Amino acid sequence: MRPLFLSPNTLTISRIVLTFFFILAMCAEGFIFKLLGAIIFFLASFTDYYDGYIAKKHKMVSDFGKLMDPIADKFLMLSAFLVFVKMGIVPVIAFLIIFGREVFITFMRLYAKHKGHILAAEKFGKYKTVSQVFCSGAILIYVVLRSADSTNSWSDLTISRWQEFIDFTIMVAVLMTLASGLSYYANNKQVFRPQ
Repeated sequence: MRPLFLSPNTLTISRIVLTFFFILAMCAEGFIFKLLGAIIFFLASFTDYYDGYIAKKHKMVSDFGKLMDPIADKFLMLSAFLVFVKMGIVPVIAFLIIFGREVFITFMRLYAKHKGHILAAEKFGKYKTVSQVFCSGAILIYVVLRSADSTNSWSDLTISRWQEFIDFTIMVAVLMTLASGLSYYANNKQVFRPQ
């Protein structure tokens, strides 16, 4: 029996809804809100894995899912990185690179759909998503721990080490984003050719 209440498309839509709650929680002040925001983010990220698992296991792959699943992923990740820019953790240029790549790939998907083609996500794109989720996870753990430290007991060295680690994860995420974008264009550039 197919789990209709947990259909891939339902999970995809729920990821978009959860993203709004994530933004609200992260923009609020206080440890509880930051912790809630982190939990929502990890839950939303899990739905990305789970909807694909259900779609393949129960043969519920659809054109809607092929189109909307990556868009939901982009919405979650871009929202997260924009929040991190607002917090002063992620450089604006890193966000712009990620944003530019995601907008261009989304344009390619929509243009291909207009021409009657559905461009599915590539495995390289999944690696990119993993790098972005890992980066976001590291930032969220740092934010939650810092917000819980009401006595400011962290040493300058501890803060510096965390910032160095986060900067490294940001660099990896940006490089993976660029590489996956170039790979996706190279493998699907035929959509721009005249028919």
